[in-house]
Amino acid sequence: MVRRMPNEARSGLEAWSVAELPKPPVTRGLGMLGVIGPGAIILGLSIGSGEWLIGPAAFVKYGLSLLWVTSVAVFLQTVLNTELIRYTMYTGEPAVTGFMRTGPNSTFWAWFYTGLYFLHVGWPAWAANAAGAFFFLFHKRLPGQSDASAVHWFGVGTFLGCVVVLLFGRRIERTLEILNWILILFILGGMALLCLIFFVPGIWLGALAGFFGFDVRSAQFAFIPPGADWFLIGAFAAYSGAGGVSNLMLSNWARDKGFGMGQVVGFIPAAVGGQKVKLAHSGSVFAVTPENLRTWKAWWRIIQIDQWGVFFVGALLGMGLPAILYSIFILPGRDIRDLAIAAELANAIVARSGPLLGGLVALMSAWVLFKTQLDNVEGMVRALTDILWTGSKRIRGWRGGDVRLIYYALLAFLVVWGVLALRLTRPIVLLQMAANIAGVVLVIAALHILYINMKFLPEELRPPVWRRVVLVATAVFYGFFAYLWLMGGVIPDMQKGFLFNIPRFLGIGGQ
Repeated sequence: MVRRMPNEARSGLEAWSVAELPKPPVTRGLGMLGVIGPGAIILGLSIGSGEWLIGPAAFVKYGLSLLWVTSVAVFLQTVLNTELIRYTMYTGEPAVTGFMRTGPNSTFWAWFYTGLYFLHVGWPAWAANAAGAFFFLFHKRLPGQSDASAVHWFGVGTFLGCVVVLLFGRRIERTLEILNWILILFILGGMALLCLIFFVPGIWLGALAGFFGFDVRSAQFAFIPPGADWFLIGAFAAYSGAGGVSNLMLSNWARDKGFGMGQVVGFIPAAVGGQKVKLAHSGSVFAVTPENLRTWKAWWRIIQIDQWGVFFVGALLGMGLPAILYSIFILPGRDIRDLAIAAELANAIVARSGPLLGGLVALMSAWVLFKTQLDNVEGMVRALTDILWTGSKRIRGWRGGDVRLIYYALLAFLVVWGVLALRLTRPIVLLQMAANIAGVVLVIAALHILYINMKFLPEELRPPVWRRVVLVATAVFYGFFAYLWLMGGVIPDMQKGFLFNIPRFLGIGGQ
């Protein structure tokens, strides 16, 4: 009799093993901060992209009514995040490994998602933009075109600094978690304090109304600005929240945090200070029993706190507070997308309130962008490590099966590429490119996670109907903005569409 191949092994990966679902920690109050964590990492990452640079550029140019995009995007991404973790909690595998378990085969999806990771976060865009803030801190002025070389070297130093952080610590996920809790408290607290110190009631009202698409100045709803720059608006939509492979990285961090079956499979340790840890190359699942279902629900409550209590609330504040500050200090209608974008707010505050407060804001900007680059470097290398570790028996046997060697070999390659890529084009262009690609990734990921959660999870653990509808809506929402970016409008515009003007948008060959 021929033994039937398990459903999850038909793409070429090994079948799951079966183990007991670990019990979640029992804690209350502030003790919960030690139990959750991935939500803080992805929130810290989101604050440094859309919330700190792309969003303010859009608000200054078009007004606060664009905040409705943030309301919708953050809701959709929070549901997507919990669905990514749902798969990881059941299998102990990152979501991308689940994608590799679908047809046509694991190799196809391994290369496909490797390409998406590289196109989205393979650029050193955050270090490049942080360089403007570091330049301001050292030189006490905004950088101009004549300072491009100095800004470049600040970017190189920032990028290499990320590598140093990743060499130390025991568990890399825990290192990032601690850094992001510091960032969240320092940045969100600092921005809230500044918004209160320079309180302007009309701007606060405009921001609150903007979350619903209402423009206080014109006293009407204004969802899409006339003559919109879709390269900017598409980037803003994708980076309201985390965006793209940044959301996919969440399931890797959830595995390493030990959510659900993630406790069974192991984690990636650091090179210095981290011991050799066995990381399983295939997931483990649990039998659906009444006891395990109760345990699952307890884990699911922790996930809700991590995502809705930390990421959802924090992402709304993280976009709303900078929107208020930029609207207070910078005249509307300007296009601030240049070498100095990371220091524009600091410079405006210096002019009104002196160098001490302005320097503090520049320091906040540099820290936010450095931390975001760190998260993206680590997340990309971690994801590619998981892809290689899962998909190749030869790689798992390399140098005694120490996963750290794979991780740091990939990191070394990314460092060389990143230093070279810092010379390609202007920093803000790199960031907008990454953001728009993130929108495309969200279209694909939302549908793919829906497919694997319905295909591989037991009926009792599958997402309810309303969540399935939201995942489809996520693909439609981001697909709409991706189309407008590529085509330049609902009707393709040869002058505005990115697809028709790639050299001009990337700043290649002049304007």
